Amino acid sequence: MTYVSAEQALQIVQSGHRVYIHGSACTPIFMLHQLALQAPRLKDVELVFISMYGDIEVDKPQYQSNFKINSLFVSGSIRQAVNEGRADYVPVFLSEIPELFKRKILPLDVAIVQVSPPDAHGFCSLGTSVDIARSAVNTAQYVIAQVNPNVPRTHGDGMIPVRRFHAMVWEETPLQEVRFGDEVGEVEMQIGRLVAGLTENRSTLQMGIGSIPDAVLRCLGDHKDLGVHTEMFSDGLIDLIEKGVVTNRYKKIHPNKTVSGFALGTRRLYDFVDDNPAFAFLDIDYVNEASVIKRNDRVVAINSAIEVDLTGQVCADSIGTYHYSGVGGQMDFMRGAALSKDGKPIIALSSRTKKGVSRIVPLLKPGAGVTTTRAHAHYVVTEYGVAFLWGKNLRQRAHALLNIAHPDDRESLERASWERFKIFE
Repeated sequence: MTYVSAEQALQIVQSGHRVYIHGSACTPIFMLHQLALQAPRLKDVELVFISMYGDIEVDKPQYQSNFKINSLFVSGSIRQAVNEGRADYVPVFLSEIPELFKRKILPLDVAIVQVSPPDAHGFCSLGTSVDIARSAVNTAQYVIAQVNPNVPRTHGDGMIPVRRFHAMVWEETPLQEVRFGDEVGEVEMQIGRLVAGLTENRSTLQMGIGSIPDAVLRCLGDHKDLGVHTEMFSDGLIDLIEKGVVTNRYKKIHPNKTVSGFALGTRRLYDFVDDNPAFAFLDIDYVNEASVIKRNDRVVAINSAIEVDLTGQVCADSIGTYHYSGVGGQMDFMRGAALSKDGKPIIALSSRTKKGVSRIVPLLKPGAGVTTTRAHAHYVVTEYGVAFLWGKNLRQRAHALLNIAHPDDRESLERASWERFKIFE
């Protein structure tokens, strides 16, 4: 297939189409800006995606009648648009998004993806983000590819034959980069040490996104024969692999391979996974399926939260009614880890926000979403300790949680516990 201009390729997109956009590090910023230039001829084009990184242009107010954003996750690039009512958010488990495409709940007219150049056999790679992109490419009526030599060629489910593309555009642009390690401070490191203390040798890790999972990885240097089966990972994993801490030797499924749906970090990470057979980037409806996750023993799922109430309800996607992120894969792995032999589903969060507001609260804020239910919560970790909630009644949970809250917040939490549960020391 010959390459065409972005303008020519995007003629495929018509008013009223539903268009999937590749995400995370592979967010096709160039194609999105070119799509914005097509706005005068387009109306009511629905854009669906998960995490977007960078200035995507099409979320700006002047394009509101041209492009309708219907996001499956609220990332920083569209957070303002969602909360101003210029974009919509679909709460859904990450593992179930491919089913929305396959069952035609959200049938796709077009998929726009960013891929590596074709290899000798005529296959391009979806690179760092296979996740839901694999199903989008499989089900969309038309597929447009931005071919970029900066996209690594990753092994697994992300290989796409060039014959699947209806248009290919060559454009060399840097991938989106995020440095989670820059946000790690002493609070995060203390949480990391506590989580590392819960992690046995030969455990299989799942890490959520952000500074706390990165801190946990920094604290695992003395462990042996860890495995990885995760929806995503970042730079923090590289050192553990190079030191021989992560070997994947004892995983029951996909032994000797790090399994993931996507990777997000720096160029060092993207170069590390390029043509690296030790990694398998697989379709997210497999990676995040609880019945698959539980097949490995000692699954340690490490996820964060915005706030946790005294009964163990976990909010991870909103600050009251303000949409901050999304449901994502937290519940997929919290449940999968719980079902795993000797598994440990962990919610790890700082006791307070940067503004000094307690994250352990009597009640979730009005309008807050429950991402992980109180019945699914097992371990909650702050820098002040570990609360083990599984099998505990509501009074016991409240007592355990207020004891890992910031010391200056415990008195008010004790009063709230007494008023609700008649708990006293």
